[in-house]
Amino acid sequence: MKLYVYCVLEGLDALDEAVVGISGAPVRLEKLEDLGVLVSDFDDDAVHVTRENAMAHAAVVRSVLDLTTPLPFRFGTLVTQQQLRNYLSARKPALETNLSLVRDCVEMSVKIISALEEKAPKENREEPAQEQGIGTTFLAAKRRELLGSGLRSAQAKEISTWLNETVSGLTRDVKVSVQPSEKLFLAAAHLVERAGLKQYRLKMAAARAARPDLRFLSSGPWPPYSFTNIELEFKTQFGVS
Repeated sequence: MKLYVYCVLEGLDALDEAVVGISGAPVRLEKLEDLGVLVSDFDDDAVHVTRENAMAHAAVVRSVLDLTTPLPFRFGTLVTQQQLRNYLSARKPALETNLSLVRDCVEMSVKIISALEEKAPKENREEPAQEQGIGTTFLAAKRRELLGSGLRSAQAKEISTWLNETVSGLTRDVKVSVQPSEKLFLAAAHLVERAGLKQYRLKMAAARAARPDLRFLSSGPWPPYSFTNIELEFKTQFGVS
């Protein structure tokens, strides 16, 4: 029998209510090395990557979010009881450090895309291929692509700087991925202290009102998936399928 592990946590001695995990198995709280781990029994050698399983994993981790801030394991992590003990014993100092970094915090997610339709000026519109020639048309299109990419990169960097300044003092940590694609400018994860969550939301609402040229896609609060050190994962996993 293997164990499916969901997250490491602190400050809990028991679950307040019954929780169901992967394959409908009951979830229990294992206390090892003074740390808590949410686990359930698993009979197979691999976890199928399905929407149902992914949602079950996320639901278990989120079930304790109101009580503590867990460190989620990667989806599909299967171990034996002895592997779990060895892992917690060897990684205890690093796990405690990571737990202290996210303690009393939640993750808030923000994606920013352009709310304006890009319209090329008449003078930049592509002329018919039969008038320009195939080579000239290709070069002109490539030039427009490069110019557009450069402009989007500059805009993405400006927006990233502006967003960081907006949430300065309201976050314990920030992860930003600048993505100057056709519309998406950036995706950000903010580690926000629970006590400051209301103020953070008010600040983000004001920021949204100040930039009608941008569209904000916000979600959360979530467990701190973006702030879990993946180097703390098990080196040996039975895998997913």
